[in-house]
Formats: sequence, structure tokens, C-alpha cells
Amino acid sequence: MASPKGVALALLLSLLSSVLASSSSRDPAGLLERAKESELSDWMVGIRRRIHENPELGYEEFKTSEIIRRELDDMGIAYKHPIAVTGVAGFVGTGRPPFVALRADMDALAMQESVEWEHKSKVPGKMHACGHDAHVAMLLGAAKLLQEYRDELQGTVVLLFQPAEERGSGAKKMIEAGAVENVDAIFGFHVTPEFPVGVVASRPGPILAGSGFFEAVISGKGGHGALPQETIDPILAASNVVVSLQHLVSRETDPMDSQVVTVAKFQGGTAFNVIPDSVTLGGTFRSLSNRGFSQLKQRIEEVIVAQASVQRCNATTDFMNKEHPFLPATVNSKDLHEHFQKVAGEMLGSNNVIEKQPVTGGDDFAFFSEAVPRAYYYFLGMKNDSGGPHHPAHSPYFTINEEALSYGAALHASLAVRYLSENRSPSTSNANLHYEL
Repeated sequence: MASPKGVALALLLSLLSSVLASSSSRDPAGLLERAKESELSDWMVGIRRRIHENPELGYEEFKTSEIIRRELDDMGIAYKHPIAVTGVAGFVGTGRPPFVALRADMDALAMQESVEWEHKSKVPGKMHACGHDAHVAMLLGAAKLLQEYRDELQGTVVLLFQPAEERGSGAKKMIEAGAVENVDAIFGFHVTPEFPVGVVASRPGPILAGSGFFEAVISGKGGHGALPQETIDPILAASNVVVSLQHLVSRETDPMDSQVVTVAKFQGGTAFNVIPDSVTLGGTFRSLSNRGFSQLKQRIEEVIVAQASVQRCNATTDFMNKEHPFLPATVNSKDLHEHFQKVAGEMLGSNNVIEKQPVTGGDDFAFFSEAVPRAYYYFLGMKNDSGGPHHPAHSPYFTINEEALSYGAALHASLAVRYLSENRSPSTSNANLHYEL
């Protein structure tokens, strides 16, 4: 017969074994193993394909939002809807601080899909050509993982399903609606064919550029091409404007502050022998610093007006900020970069966590990086081993390697779990719920 001490020791060892098993299952490697199980991975693939077949543009994501809410209901996850028209904000955990947010964008692009496959877009002229369908599926996958360990979470994970990233205003509307009130940290990500599956990349500091658009109308006096002396040629003036705008980067910008000015639109004239009355040109400008972005905007307008004047023309400039709000630069928290390297390294191996150079593309996640004390944006590799061409985002041939879904779901969940564990509040007994549900 076992002694009382022996029984007690056996019970203690059993309890310790149970705790260790539970702990290992929710560590980064354990969560990835769970996310790769066919039950969960196939479920994410199915959701992603349903969303891909029915793409919706910014603030029109009604079916996408419905899919999200139905899945959250099935998981028993409470949420707030509508927020920012079609957005959904759910939460998993105690309902008390600390609050950490995970974000996925939902909208598609206005382009015709050119990839022939079983789950091709069923909506003419609309396509998920930027991976937002995969982002939603991965955040739902992270939600399922988090819900499985909800009783062990030491705070609250806020799940942000955001509309209208491509319009550059969805994040701003969610912030205005209170979606990140009291949130201490937020993580966002984007799939990329630049890196293989199982590789992630980011950096501290600026990771994405601030961006904006401009359109200018240069007006002169039209006439016959054989008698240019009787005209005020807006095409000549607009041509000088285009050349001068390039000098803003080559001659006025600090080489250490990356900037871009691209004129991508030039419209004027309808005949070979008629000088038009006006020319319209437009483009985009980018900077990795908000100060540089502001200076660039000022100089673009000055150059357009001044160069038009040199050629006796008048010019008006529209930065279209109401239709396409300026995006600030996305700046990653140094503290969260260390957190990301540690968690991703444990999950994928430190050699698969790469330091990435800043990108002059933009993302309205930048508004979250301004509104939340700490924010972090990273890239999730999805290159396959087929050796075929890898088309970039916003291409009608863009495709998703669905093997990456498990990695995105597990890493997003792990970043949140570890953040809550390391930043838990000393006392949360009297804290209010984050949302009124």
C-alpha cells in the first residue's frame, strides 16, 4: 500500500505533467502544430476560398462580414458590429486589461481575375488580388486557437476585421469608432511571395511609407499645331512639370530618407495637329518619414504652379485627400520588434526571421501605429516550391499559397498570447469590459 507521501508525490507529478503538457501546447511551436492539423487548416482554406469567390470592395464587405460573424458565433466569441460600416471587432479572454489587438483587412480590388481555377472570383471586375481573403481566414484561425485557450489568457485579445484598406480610410474609421480604445499593442501583417512559407520578415522603425496622390490641371490656350506661336502650349508646360518633379527626389531629398514621386497619368489632346487647351497629370508620392512626406507635398504643389507659370500657363493641384486620405508612415515599435523576433524565432527558428528593408508601399495600418502606444507590422512568406512565376499584389494573376495560412494563424495567436502573459496587469478585478456587448 502506498504511503500518504507517495500518493501526494504522485498527484503532484501528475499535476505538473498536465501543466507542462498544457503549456507546451500553447507555446509558439505547439500552436503551429495545432494550426497545421487538417481539421483547422482545411477549415481556414475553405473560408478563404468562399471569400475569394465573392470579393467585395471597400465598405461593401457585407457578405464577408457575415461569414466572419457566423464563424465567431460558432466559436462562442463575442463581437461588436457594425463598426466602420462593415467592420467587426471581437474579443477573446477576460474582457479586462491588458488589451492587445490583431488586425486583418477584408476588401478586394476592382480588377478582373485572370487566374483560371475552381474558386475564381464569381464577380466580374472584382478580385482579391492583395491577399485580404487569406488575412481574414488567418485571423479567424487565430481566433479559434485563442478561444481554445481562452481560460488561460491573462487579458483580452481584440480581433479587428477591417474594411476598406485599399481606400486608405478603413483603419481611420475604426479608430474613430473606438475600436482600439484602451488597446496597448496591435499587430498587423501581409502575405508576400518574396519569401518562402515558414519565413517572416520585418524591422523596427519605419517599415512602410507614407503615401498620397495628386492631380493637376495645367491650362493654356489651344490652337493649330502649325501655328504654335498663337497658342499657350499646356503640353510643353506639363512636360516640364514632369521632369522638374523628378528633381525633388534626385536634388532635394536626403539620400538617407527614401522618397518617391511618380507621375502615372498624363492626358491631353485628341488630334495630331491640335494643341489642347489643358492637360491633366497625376501620380503618387511616398516618404518613409512624415516630415519628408509633408515637405514633399508642399514642393509638389510649388513646382507644378511655378513650372506652369514659366510657360505662361495656369495650374491647379488637387491632393484628393477626401477620396484618398494621406497615409502616414507605418513605424514599428522597437519593443514589439524584440517581442516578434523572440516569438517567431521560437516558432520558426531564428534563421527564418529576417530583417526586411523598408517598403515604399503604404498600408492604412499606419493609422493604428499612430493611435496605439505600440504597433507592429510584418510580412508572412508564401512562396511555393513550384518554380513558377510569382506575381505581385495588385496583379490579376496574383495567387495565394494556402500552406501559409497555418503559419499566419499560429504566429498571430502566439504574438497575442505571449504579449498578454508578459504584460499582465497587477490587478484587474475592478476593470471594466472593453466593449459593451
